[in-house]
Amino acid sequence: MTRSVLISGGGIAGASLAYWLGVSGYAVTVVERAPGLRTSGAAPVDFRGDQLALLERMGVLGDIQACQTGMGDQTVIDASGRRLSTFPSVLFSGDVEIERGDLARILYDRSAGAAEYVFGDHITDITQDADGVDVTFAHSAPRRFDLVVGADGMHSAVRRLAFGEESQFRHDLGLAIAGFDVPNTFALDHGGLIYNEPGRLVMVTSGRDRARASVGLMRIVAEHFAGVGWQAPALLAALREAPDLYFDTVGQIRLDHWSTGRLVLLGDAAWCTGPGGNGTGHAMLGAYTLAGELALAGGDYAAAFRRYEQIMRPPVAKSQKNAAGAGRFLTPATERKIRNRNRTFRILSSRPMTGLFGWLAKRTANTGALRDYPLCDSRGPIQNGRPLPR
Repeated sequence: MTRSVLISGGGIAGASLAYWLGVSGYAVTVVERAPGLRTSGAAPVDFRGDQLALLERMGVLGDIQACQTGMGDQTVIDASGRRLSTFPSVLFSGDVEIERGDLARILYDRSAGAAEYVFGDHITDITQDADGVDVTFAHSAPRRFDLVVGADGMHSAVRRLAFGEESQFRHDLGLAIAGFDVPNTFALDHGGLIYNEPGRLVMVTSGRDRARASVGLMRIVAEHFAGVGWQAPALLAALREAPDLYFDTVGQIRLDHWSTGRLVLLGDAAWCTGPGGNGTGHAMLGAYTLAGELALAGGDYAAAFRRYEQIMRPPVAKSQKNAAGAGRFLTPATERKIRNRNRTFRILSSRPMTGLFGWLAKRTANTGALRDYPLCDSRGPIQNGRPLPR
């Protein structure tokens, strides 16, 4: 009998899981609150180290490389625009970086033939029993599924319905971030500028589209950008006209368990790691692992959920620990700490330290959690990304 799975959330995690489950014989439905494909986000996303092998297995590495930003180093400047230090591209851009919207399109195109997508709707109630899950939607008629996956982000509605209010699981990192686009008046070409004042950061980058620059403003929540130097006043003025503003506080999600009965959480809904925590790579690895464990379990979803969590917990915990220090790195609290950070990166980015810096940047991406699973794709059964003999 065909097994039915509902995935709440059509973003990176949801689309990745839809692909792996769909090509493995599941009847997959993806419900997405947005009226269409989400093409914006806080910042580009990057992949590094072992994550490239997963992209290759999914068949999307070439597409991602074709759309990569090609971002180079980012320069730390003072209020007059004078260069102080450099953050090598591997720190923010990994081995390959892509705009979030481009990645969303690639994953949607890859999964659309394997799943039913329903845009402009969302789950309002979930009731499960021993045989299935009854789901009520805001607009569509109620339906029943064998399994439900919450891949609907940090502010997950599925998690709230099944586990409780977000405040129980959210751990704020004391930061807020705003991201938006402006015309590239900085003459940036595949590079970026970083400006700090105590507790605040302004970052401007331009990658594939040289006419456009992406702005990131990060601050300690209790502080404000009023009075910040360099180009901050002009950027704040542009913020008022930005049509694509992203704003949120920065935090992590920590739960004792990621599943309950026939419902399981994935990606930021389960473990949001925070900045520098390989959130995108872990979301795609989690999707692959969850689908693989379901394939191995032969219908025993409870065993599959347990194994999925056992495999993903260690890399997630490591990444959350790494990301917890992001505030101290991105927004040092004092002028002295800003100078110390810049001095450290002048040393780390020097030629003798290049190898060490590369290892530091990839240490949470190389998880060792990429298993071989008997999954399928359009070519039939596959393992380790290659078709098995028929």
